[in-house]
Amino acid sequence: MWTRVWALVIKEFLALLRDKKSRVVLIGPPLIQLLVFGYAATFDLNHIPFAVYNEDRGQAARELLAGFRGSANFQQVATLAANREIAPIINDERALFVIHIGPHFDRDLLLHRPAPVQVIVDGRDSNTASVALNYVNSVLLAFDQRWAAAHQWGTAPARLVVRAWFNPNLLSRWFIVPGIVALLMLVVTLLVTGLSVAREREQGTFDQLLVTPMTPAEILAGKALPGLITGALEGAFIAVMAVVWFKVPFAASVLPLALGMLLFLLAAIGVGLMISSLAVTQQQGLLGAFLFLVPSIILSGFATPIGNMPVIVQDLTYANPMRYFLVIVRGVFLEGDTLANLWPQYWPLALIALLSMTAAAWLFRHRMQ
Repeated sequence: MWTRVWALVIKEFLALLRDKKSRVVLIGPPLIQLLVFGYAATFDLNHIPFAVYNEDRGQAARELLAGFRGSANFQQVATLAANREIAPIINDERALFVIHIGPHFDRDLLLHRPAPVQVIVDGRDSNTASVALNYVNSVLLAFDQRWAAAHQWGTAPARLVVRAWFNPNLLSRWFIVPGIVALLMLVVTLLVTGLSVAREREQGTFDQLLVTPMTPAEILAGKALPGLITGALEGAFIAVMAVVWFKVPFAASVLPLALGMLLFLLAAIGVGLMISSLAVTQQQGLLGAFLFLVPSIILSGFATPIGNMPVIVQDLTYANPMRYFLVIVRGVFLEGDTLANLWPQYWPLALIALLSMTAAAWLFRHRMQ
C-alpha cells in the first residue's frame, strides 16, 4: 500500500513541477508575500514626525527637547510660534504629535515644583499613537532621572499631560472598524469579479456566451455590475454597523464616503476582471485574487503605518487603491473630511480605476479572439 501511495506522491510532484504555471504559483506568491510581510509589516516606529511649541527658553526646556532631537525614533519637522499653529499641523498629518512646554517650565523645576509637559497627539491611528507615547515617556523618564540626580529631587520633576485628537480615548476600534469597510469591500469585489470569467471557461459556457447577440462591452459590463452592487451593499452595511453597533463616530456627510466607495469599487472591479480574464480555471482566479489581496492589505496602512516602511516599499503603495480609500473612510468617520479635503485621494483612485478597467477591457477582448 505504501508503495502505491509513494508512487502517487511522486506522480503529483512531477505533474506540479512540469506545469510552468504551477511552478510560478508555488514559488512566486510566497516569495512576494515574504518580502511584503518582512519589510512592511512592522509596528516599530522610526523618525516619528513631531513639532515643538516651546514657551520657555530656559535650560531645562532645551535639555528636554535635546532628548527628542537626539533620538533616532523622532524627527522634528516644525517649530511653532503660536497656539493656533497646532491644529493645522496635526490635521494635515505633518506631525504625529506636538510637544507644548509652558512658559514657567524651567522656573517650576528650579523651585522643585512639578512641571507639566503637554503632548498633543494625533489619535486617528490609536496603535501608532500609543507606541509613540511610549517612546515619549521613555525620553521624559530619562530627562527626569538626569534632572533629579543633578538637583537632588526625590520624585520625577516633569509630568506628562496627554491630549489625543480625533480619538480622545485612543480606542483601537475607532481606527480598525472603518478600515474593515475597505478590507471587506475589496475581498468581496475581488472574489465576485475574479471568478466570473474563469467560471464560464471552466464550466464550458464561455463559448455559448460569445455566440449571443451581446457585444464584448455588454458582457464586460454584465460581469462588472454584480461586483459593484455586492461591494456597495457590503460596504454600506459595514459602515452602518460601525456607527450603530460599534459606536464609531461618523463626523462627515454620506456623499464623500459614497464617492470614495464608487471609485474604490471601480478600481477593485478592474483588477478583478483582469485576474479573471487571465485565469483559465477558478482555482487560478482564487490564487490570483489572493496574490493581489494580501500585499494590498499590508501596503495600505490598514495595520502598520506606511511611513515606517522602506522608501521603495512606500513607492509601491501609490499603486494600491486601498491606500487611498483607507484615508477617505477614516477621514470621513473620524475627521469630518469634505469632498474638497479628500480630493488628493479621489483623483489617484479615479486614475487607478480608469487604468485597471481599460486593461481589463483589453484583456477581455484579447482573450475572446
